[in-house]
Amino acid sequence: MMMRPRRGQEPRSTAMQSLIDYTYILAGAAIVAIAFNLFLLPNKIASGGVSGVSTIVAHVFGVEPAFTQWALNIPLFILGILLLGGLKYGIKTLVGTLFLPLVVYLTRDWTVGFEDPLLGALFGGIGVGMGIGLVFRARASTGGTDLAAQIIQKYTGLSLGAAVFLMDGLIVITSAFTFGIELALYALISLFVTGKVVDMVQVGVGYAKVALIISNHQEEVRQSLLNDVDRGVTKLSAYGGYTDEERDVLMCVVHQTEVTKLKQIVKSVDPKAFVIVTNATEVLGEGFKRA
Repeated sequence: MMMRPRRGQEPRSTAMQSLIDYTYILAGAAIVAIAFNLFLLPNKIASGGVSGVSTIVAHVFGVEPAFTQWALNIPLFILGILLLGGLKYGIKTLVGTLFLPLVVYLTRDWTVGFEDPLLGALFGGIGVGMGIGLVFRARASTGGTDLAAQIIQKYTGLSLGAAVFLMDGLIVITSAFTFGIELALYALISLFVTGKVVDMVQVGVGYAKVALIISNHQEEVRQSLLNDVDRGVTKLSAYGGYTDEERDVLMCVVHQTEVTKLKQIVKSVDPKAFVIVTNATEVLGEGFKRA
């Protein structure tokens, strides 16, 4: 006899996923806050976002960065609810919005014992990227200028990317007038590093390779790949642009360490085969990463 779950009782998998998500949010927000206090704030690196605004305000007016972040994040969160028609990220974004400034305040006296704008930009960008990447993996946000960019997008017609670029650009330009052009350029370096690290955290560092193979000995190549490389092969229907003849293209996804073996196998079967090998940023499925 099948028993129904009690009302209000979540399946274990859903509860576990929620626990993982909130762990990502709290850990990510903490990493962002610590990187901010250790590397960005002492070196006057205002690399966009609410943290960049709080850096400028702290050095010009002496206001605690955490207070500035709360003062901006909370109204933006409320404004986002009113103008965007609901909670896009729900309670998760609220947690990130409140927790990040709290950790900034609690770690305000932490120091690494040196001040170097280049190192600050690099390591600050890495830390912020790691933290934001973890928060994004939980399908959440730390609020701030992300919500402001969504509001700009809705009422101006700009793309979200352009709106984010506009917000961060204005903050970096303001830092140039406040701290000088050199520190503003370091802020751009930090922004670039942050973006790259966010991508790396989101999709991982283990790039796979996709091989597209056109051969007159297609069946022999297919069997060799299946047996010797132990990877699945997919047939794609295509037409020759010159001959206008229909022919199949073999597609095989392999790890980086298997690329040389794949090329050697194809060459041994058909030296005249046409092979294209390109990067696959993320591969989900059997033999690779789980979704």
